[in-house]
Amino acid sequence: MKIKGFLEDISGIRRITKARLDAIKNAPADPIPEDPIRKTAEELHPGPLDLVVTSVVPAGKDVKTFRFAKPDGAPLPPFRSGQYLVLTLEIDGKLISRPYSISSGPQEARKENGFVEITVKKPRKDGFFADRILESLKEGDPANVLIGVGEFCYEPLRDADHILALAGGIGITPFLSMAKEIAAGKTKPSITILYGADQKEDLILFDTLQELEKAAPDRIRVVPVLRNAGEETDGDSFEHGLLSAELIGRYLKGKGDTSLFICGPQPMYRYLKSELLKLSLPARRIRFEVFGSVKNISAYEGYPKEAAGRTFSMTVQRGIREDVIPASASESIASALERAGIRLETACRSGECGFCRTKVLSGSYFVCPENDGRRAADKDFNYVHACSAFPLSDLKIRIPIA
Repeated sequence: MKIKGFLEDISGIRRITKARLDAIKNAPADPIPEDPIRKTAEELHPGPLDLVVTSVVPAGKDVKTFRFAKPDGAPLPPFRSGQYLVLTLEIDGKLISRPYSISSGPQEARKENGFVEITVKKPRKDGFFADRILESLKEGDPANVLIGVGEFCYEPLRDADHILALAGGIGITPFLSMAKEIAAGKTKPSITILYGADQKEDLILFDTLQELEKAAPDRIRVVPVLRNAGEETDGDSFEHGLLSAELIGRYLKGKGDTSLFICGPQPMYRYLKSELLKLSLPARRIRFEVFGSVKNISAYEGYPKEAAGRTFSMTVQRGIREDVIPASASESIASALERAGIRLETACRSGECGFCRTKVLSGSYFVCPENDGRRAADKDFNYVHACSAFPLSDLKIRIPIA
């Protein structure tokens, strides 16, 4: 994208309008049998695809990289580095979906025999979907995949030419995709990755990151940050401690010349939000990736403690059909539907994207304040994102027919 300047770019709408009017004026009288714009849109944004697992490669302790491709080897639709895909599998007779950051580069999808990859780590707890795919998903298995979701991407109109990436654990995956695109010469910015881990053995895909750094040393830098101060570094360039404001400040290229991209576990986000306040950075320069389902909703301010541990009744309307299912106050509405085998389309599982937008007809609920991505009108008219709303009483909801 070539940016000429604010006024010149905005005034470009006049040229577009004139070109459109000229095209209408000179169009043939007979209807066009095929709409090229629709055809292009369907090729670039085809919706969920039926793909196949073409490889499963260990990437560390309890970590695997899964590669997906079309059965005929055709190119995949485009995505932007930093985006995620939504993987849907049938588990115990139910269709379950989860988002995973894409760890392959965009250029690897758009060629013949193109592919897309995710890297999955076994969660410490409450990870039945990840556990299942790590144990059971194998080469040759089918998978339904929606590619290219999310806004955790470099945007030249907003971001600086230098990205400072703060990664924790499996949160390295979107930055691996960015580094691959940069190393391939397909995007403009440079990137410095501060990669936090307890010890060197916990650095996922570190060898791959080092290879990318060697391929483009002037544009890619990877700096592990190990929490264990006595960790042996073997002569490599390591930092020690936490991703503190003092450490981050040493890698900034001026407060306005660096964009911070942050991806990792929820505790890391809470810590960094307080640390980054010390740096007084422009808000537009800080990007947090969505962090998935809330694990302990009762710990949030404003959550009524008397609701914790209770189970309510939830009536679910789909067209003319009604089902009554149990709904735990400690789980989101989306999770309750999932357990009952009722299909609701989800993507981010973090309250941001709106895929699971649901109308609450009656009853009380609590929306996690950290990931309430609803529009103001939705709040006024009692809509929620089901992945970030938790029942506080018996509920009645209406969802689309899937």
